[in-house]
Amino acid sequence: MHTEATGDTLRVSGITELTAGSARDVKDEIRSRLENHVIHIDFDASALSFLDSSGLGTLISLQKLAAERQGHFRLLAPTPPAMQVLELTRLHRVFEIVP
Repeated sequence: MHTEATGDTLRVSGITELTAGSARDVKDEIRSRLENHVIHIDFDASALSFLDSSGLGTLISLQKLAAERQGHFRLLAPTPPAMQVLELTRLHRVFEIVP
C-alpha cells in the first residue's frame, strides 16, 4: 500500500486485495496517515483484484471518516471484479466512482 498526501487530499494506492485478513490493517494505516489538514480521501482501486464484505466495510468506514472532516471519499478506476461487487451490493450508488 502506498499513501501520498497532496494538499488536503490523501491518495491511497497499490492495494490488490481488501479482505477480512487485510481490511483492519488498511483502515488503521490510512487513519494513521491522515494529518489535520487532510479532509479528502482518493482510493485508487485500479489494482484491486478482490474485495469481500470486510473490504466493503472498510470503504464505508473511510467514506464516513472523510465526511466527518467535511471532505469526500472517491474510488478511482475500480477494476471490473471490484466494480462487479460494488454493483451487486448497490454500493456503486453510494460511493463517488471516478473511472
